[in-house]
Amino acid sequence: MDYSKTLNLPQTEFPMRANLPEREPKMLEYWREHQIYEKKLTKGKGQTKFVLHDGPPYANGNIHIGTALNKILKDIIVKYKSLQGFDAPYVPGWDTHGLPIEHAAIKILGLNRHELNPLDLRRECRQYALKCLDLQREDFKRLGVAGDWENPYVTLYPEYEAKQIEVFGAMAKKGYIYKGLKSVYWCTSCETALAEAEIEYAEKKSHSIYVKFPLIDDKGNLPVGVDAAKVYAVIWTTTPWTMPANVAICVHPDIEYAWVEINDEIYLLASELVESVVKANNLGEYTVLSTMKGAAIEGMVFSHPFFDRESPVILGEHVTLEAGTGCVHTAPGHGQEDFEVGMKYGLPVINPVDPAGKFTAEAGKFAGLAVADANVPVIKELAALSLLLGKSSIKHQYAHCWRCKNPIIYRATEQWFASVDGFRSEALAAIANDVKWIPTWGEDRIHNMVADRQDWCISRQRVWGLPIPIFYCIKCNQHIINDETIHAIKEVFRLEGSDAWWARKPEEILPRDFACPHCGHNEFRKETDIMDVWFDSGSSHAAVLEQRLELTWPADLYLEGSDQHRGWFQSSLLTSVATRGTAPYKAVLTHGFVVDGDGRKMSKSIGNTIFPQEVIKQYGADILRLWVASADYKADIRISKDILKQLAEVYRKIRNTFRYILGSLHDFNPATDKVAYHQLLEIDRWALMRLEQVRAKVTQAYEDYEFHLLYHTVHNFCAVDLSAFYLDILKDRVYTALPASVERRAAQTAMYEILNTLVAVVAPVLTFTAEEVWQYMPQAAGRPESVQLASWPVAHPEYFEPALEAKWDKILALRGEITKALETARRNKVIGHSLDAAVTLYAAGDELTALTAIQDDLATLLIVSDVALLNTFAQAPGEAYRAADLQLAVLVAPAQGLKCERCWIYSSTVNQDTEHPSLCDRCTTVVKNM
Repeated sequence: MDYSKTLNLPQTEFPMRANLPEREPKMLEYWREHQIYEKKLTKGKGQTKFVLHDGPPYANGNIHIGTALNKILKDIIVKYKSLQGFDAPYVPGWDTHGLPIEHAAIKILGLNRHELNPLDLRRECRQYALKCLDLQREDFKRLGVAGDWENPYVTLYPEYEAKQIEVFGAMAKKGYIYKGLKSVYWCTSCETALAEAEIEYAEKKSHSIYVKFPLIDDKGNLPVGVDAAKVYAVIWTTTPWTMPANVAICVHPDIEYAWVEINDEIYLLASELVESVVKANNLGEYTVLSTMKGAAIEGMVFSHPFFDRESPVILGEHVTLEAGTGCVHTAPGHGQEDFEVGMKYGLPVINPVDPAGKFTAEAGKFAGLAVADANVPVIKELAALSLLLGKSSIKHQYAHCWRCKNPIIYRATEQWFASVDGFRSEALAAIANDVKWIPTWGEDRIHNMVADRQDWCISRQRVWGLPIPIFYCIKCNQHIINDETIHAIKEVFRLEGSDAWWARKPEEILPRDFACPHCGHNEFRKETDIMDVWFDSGSSHAAVLEQRLELTWPADLYLEGSDQHRGWFQSSLLTSVATRGTAPYKAVLTHGFVVDGDGRKMSKSIGNTIFPQEVIKQYGADILRLWVASADYKADIRISKDILKQLAEVYRKIRNTFRYILGSLHDFNPATDKVAYHQLLEIDRWALMRLEQVRAKVTQAYEDYEFHLLYHTVHNFCAVDLSAFYLDILKDRVYTALPASVERRAAQTAMYEILNTLVAVVAPVLTFTAEEVWQYMPQAAGRPESVQLASWPVAHPEYFEPALEAKWDKILALRGEITKALETARRNKVIGHSLDAAVTLYAAGDELTALTAIQDDLATLLIVSDVALLNTFAQAPGEAYRAADLQLAVLVAPAQGLKCERCWIYSSTVNQDTEHPSLCDRCTTVVKNM
C-alpha cells in the first residue's frame, strides 16, 4: 500500500524557487491594476499623517546604486508607517535645472552655447530632463518603491517655479537678498559662480613657488646698517597665475617674524618657518638679524614683482604657520579671505580673468592665456627678474566643481547673495531645538557648517534654471524687487512657466503703468542670471509640502546621504528659517555612501562599480532591498558580488520558511480550524512567545530606523528558531497525525499566527515576496487584497510566560549538546538520518530535572526513534559524548526495531498488525481512523 497518500504532506503552489527577476514585474502589474497605492491612501485617510519628503534626485541619466539605496530606505519607512496605520503618502520628486542638463543639451544640439537662442536651449534642456526623469521613474518603480509616480513634483513645473519665486520674494522683503562684489568659487569650464555645496575636494598637483617682493619702505623696521636694496619679503603660493592680482602681503599680528640674512640678501620670514623655507629651497647657511611681532611691521611697503604696483603689509588673523613663509600673498580678486581682509584695508580688487578663465588686458603680457596655462609663464617671468627664490610641485586637496569635476578658481564678481548673517542665529536655534538628528552627530555637522558658512551665492551665469526675478531701471540702473513685481512674475510663471522671462518683454510681465520706485522711469531690463539649483530644491518644502493637499508642513522626515548636510538639508533649512522662522522638517536621517566589499569608493576605472539594474536582472529587487536592510547604513555601506551571493542565501532561507509554513497550512481554514490558546502544546506556546519577542524587537527596530537589527532578528528567527528547531520538530505531528486532531490543528494554529506576523513585518523590506506569500495564504474573513493594505501585527502580551521561557532556554541548551553528539555519530557512520538513532542520556542535577519534565517528548524534540533517560551521569560509559560544564552525557546507537514506512520511526510495534504490517502502532491507528 502507498502510505504517502495517508500523510498530510505540504501542498502549495507557492514556488520553491524565487525567480524574482521574472515574478516581480507581475507583482508590479498587480499593484498597478488594483490601484494598491491609491487604496492605501484611502485606508489612511483621517489617520495621523506621516510625511517623508523626498529629496529630489537629479534628472540626469539612470539611477546608480547609491540612489537605489536612498529610495529603498525611504520606501521601507513609508510602508512601515502605512502598516502602522498612518496616513503615509509618498510624493517622489526631481531636480531638473542646472549645469549637467544644460551641458547635455548643448552637446545634443552640437552648438556653442553663446550662439544659442535661450529659448531653444531651454527647450532642449527640458526635453532631456523629462526623458531622464522617465528613465529614473521606471528604475524606481522596478525597485518596488510605492508612490504617486504619475504625479511627482518637478522643479521645472510652473506651479513649483511660481512658489519658488514667492520664497525668493519673501526673503528679499526681509532684506536677506542683496547684490555685492565678492570673491566666489568660479568654474571656468561651466563659466559660472558656484556655492559651497557645489564644491568637492580632490587631489591636485600644483606648482609650489617662493617669490621675493623688493622692499620700498621699511617704516623704520630694518636692523641698523642693512642695505634696503637687498631686502625682500618672501611669499609662498601654489597658484602662480594669481600673481598679477596681488595687491598686498598679509602677516599675523601675533606671529614673530625675522630678518634673515642668506647669500647676501635679507628676507622677511616667520621665525618658526625659517628652517623649513631654507631647507625647501636649498639656501644653505643663514643668520637671523632681528625679530619682531607681525603687528609691528604693518604698513611696510614692498613692490609687486613685475608690475608697477605697491604691496603694503597688512594684518590678518587667517595667516597660519602650517606651511609657507608666514607672509601671505594677497589677491582680493582671487580668494575669500583675501577679499575680506582687502575690504577691511580698502585695497583694490583686481580680477584680470574673464568668465572663461582667460586673462584680460589687465594682466599685461599674460593677456589671452588661460589661467591654467599661465602658471609656467608667470614662473619664468619671476625667474627672469631674479625674484623666484625657489620652485617645486605639491600634491594637495583642491576645490573642484562637482558637476564638471574640473578645478575651480576664486574670482571676484558681482553676484546675488542670500545674507546668512541675517538669520544665522535663528537657523542655529532651529537646528538645536526643532529637529531630531539621526545619527546624533548630524546635528554637530550641520551646526558647524551653518555657523561657519559665508553668505550664500545664489546667482548663476547660465540659462537653464529659474531666473532671478529682478528688474533694473534703464534710467537709474537701480534693481527693483517688491511685492508688486514678485506677484506679477509669480502669476506669469504659474500660467506659462519660467520661459516667459525670456519670451516676454519687461512691460509684458510687469503690471500696466508700473514705474520705477526710485526715479519714476518706466523702461526696464531683466536680470540675466538664474538661481542656484540648491535654491530650487531648497524651496521644495514650500512648493511641495504646502501645495500638495495630501502632504503637510513641516515634514516628519528628510532622508538623504551625509553630503546633504551642506546641500539639500541646509538649503531647505535656510529658506525655511528665513521665511518661516523654523525648520521645514521634524527629523533628519542621514545615510552613508556605497563602497565596494573592501571599503573602496565605486569607480569605473577600478572596475568595482555595481549597477542596481544588473543586480535586479540577476537576483531580483528583493535581494537589493534585503541588502539595504542588512547594512548599518549610518556608516558607509559595502556591496560586492560575494555580499549579494550571501544575501541571496539568506533570502532563500527566509523564503523556504514561508514555503514550508504555507505548505503545512494547505488544509487549514482559520475560521473553523483554529484552536484556543490553552489547547496549544507547550512547544507551540513557546513558538508564539518567541514570535512575540521577534515582533516587539522588529517593531522597535523600525521605529528607531535600525533596519539591520530587524534583518538579523528575522533571519535568526527563520533559520534558527523555526527551520532548525520548531518547524523541524513539527513535521512528525503535521505529517502523520490525524488531519483534524487537536495536536495537529494546534501546530497549524501556531504556524498561521507566525505566518501572519512574519509576512507583515518583512513586507516593508521584502515587498515583492511578502505580496506573493500574501496571495497564497489561507483566506480569512476581512483579509485585505494586498499585504500593503494590511495592519501591523498587534501585541500579544499574553504570549509572554517567563517560567516557560526559562524552562525552554534550558531545554534548548541541552538539545544543542545532544545534537552535537548526533552529528558526531553521523560523521562516524553510526547513523544516517537522526531517526536512525536511539539515544541514551545520562544526567544529574538541574539537567536531569529539565529532561525529566519533558521525558515523554524527548524523542520528538530530538527527532530520534528512541530516548532513554538515566540518573547515572557518574556511570556514563567512556565513549559517551560529554557536554562541557553540564551534568550530561550522551550515547548514540542505532535504533532497534523496524522502520515504519509512514513516519520513518524505528519501532518494535512494526509488523504486528496483519492489515498494515509495515506500520507502527501509532500510524496503524491513524490510518484506520482515516
